[in-house]
Amino acid sequence: MPLVLAACQGAHPEAKGTDMPTTSPSASSGAARPGAPSRSPAASPNPSADAALLAAAGRGDADGVRAALADGARIEVRDAHRRTALLRAAAADHVAAATALLAAGADPDALDDRHDTPFLVTGVTGSVAMLDALRPARPDTTIVNRYGGTAVIPASERGHADYVEAVLARTDIDVNHVNNLGWTALLEAVLLGDGGEAHQRVVRSLIRHGANVNLADRDGVTPLRHAISRGQQQIAGQLRAAGAR
Repeated sequence: MPLVLAACQGAHPEAKGTDMPTTSPSASSGAARPGAPSRSPAASPNPSADAALLAAAGRGDADGVRAALADGARIEVRDAHRRTALLRAAAADHVAAATALLAAGADPDALDDRHDTPFLVTGVTGSVAMLDALRPARPDTTIVNRYGGTAVIPASERGHADYVEAVLARTDIDVNHVNNLGWTALLEAVLLGDGGEAHQRVVRSLIRHGANVNLADRDGVTPLRHAISRGQQQIAGQLRAAGAR
C-alpha cells in the first residue's frame, strides 16, 4: 500500500501555465459542437489568428479571443499538447475568456494529450465559477482522466469542498465512480487528504450526495478503516454516523 500511495501523490494533473504554444496543422481542430460556427481547418486557414486565439485564451484576454475568432481563428485549434483554447482558459481559470469561447461553440469535452478536457480540469483547479460557465454546454461528466477518474475525484483529493458540493449538486456526475487505482472520491479524500476541515467538508458532501461509505478499495479496506489508521477522528466519526463499518 505505501508504494501505491507514493505513486499516486500528486497524480492528478495540475493546472499548467499558459506559455505561448506552437500550433501544428496535424494537431488542429476537430468537429465543432452542434450549432457552432463552421470553422473547417481547410477553409481559409489563418495560422496567425489561430496562434492569437490560443495565446489570448491562455492569458485570459476575452477581447483578444473574440478578435482572433473574428479574424478567422479555428475554435478547436490545438497547441503542441493538443489543448484547445477553451482548455487553456479553463486550466488557468480565466472565466471571461472561457465564456467567450463557449459562446462561439467551443467543445467542453475536447481531449488533450494528457487526456484532460476543459471540464475535467475544473476538478483540479476547484473553480466553481468555471464549472458554472461550462455547464450550459452540457459537458460529458463520464469522461475520465488518464488515471480513470472523473472530475470529482481529484477535487476530493485536493479538498476543494465548495467545488465537490457544486459538482455533485449541479451535475449528474457519479459520486461512486471507481478510478484505475480502485478508489472512489471518498477513498481519495481519506487516503490523500489531511483529515482537516476542508476534507471533512468534502466527506460531508460526498455522504450527503450518496457516496457508498462501505465501498472498499482493492484490498478490501473501507474508508472508515483507512480514516482510523490515519488518525482522522472527525472523518471517522462522520463515516460511522453514515453507517460505515
